Amino acid sequence: MLTTAVTYLKNSDDAWKITIIGGLLVLASVLVLPAVLVWGYVVRVLERTSRGEDEAPEFDDWGALTVDGVKAIAILLAYGLLPFVVGGLLFGGVWLAVGSDPGTLGAVALGISSLVTLAAMAAVAYTVPAALARFATEGRLGAGFEFDALRPSLATGTYAVGWLQAVGIVFAGALLSGILAEIAILGAILGAIVSFYALVSAYYVIGQTWERLHPVSLEETRERPSAERPAV
Repeated sequence: MLTTAVTYLKNSDDAWKITIIGGLLVLASVLVLPAVLVWGYVVRVLERTSRGEDEAPEFDDWGALTVDGVKAIAILLAYGLLPFVVGGLLFGGVWLAVGSDPGTLGAVALGISSLVTLAAMAAVAYTVPAALARFATEGRLGAGFEFDALRPSLATGTYAVGWLQAVGIVFAGALLSGILAEIAILGAILGAIVSFYALVSAYYVIGQTWERLHPVSLEETRERPSAERPAV
């Protein structure tokens, strides 16, 4: 799967066009809207790959792309806030209990709070790709938060392996982007392109993994514009 993931965009008819547009959007993602469009494209990749389609989507239907991107970022933010809430409650509770001079017991409590917060971060990182995949295939924002439906997939070895492969791709992309960043001016552009390529490749793996867990024939693929999707 790793080989096909890395060549997913490369084998597209408009590989250069898609990759350059995506890279420029990543580069401009500080402006928010470009980031929304990138995540809208990720949703489109998930929708297609989870239905067994290997052709990379185009950057088109920008309105639908924006809507999907906003919903994807809503999922990312909602899950991403969880570790901060958990950490804030735990550390706040310890501080209220022991004050500014924690002592041995307070230090142990702070250590446990840190471990629990890290565990919450890891759980969120593990769950989010599945939440996005379920949203992409169901077309409902609420589908990304239906944990009872997500849990069986999260507990499988198939998902765990796919997730680890996706993380490896993102890590390799980040490493290469960091190296390219040392090149003045051009390095930032190349690094953004690599980051986009790695992100799409990683979510290709997630989409393929989701297709293995929830096989659906191409005839059943949703081909509705986002405007026709349920709002939640």
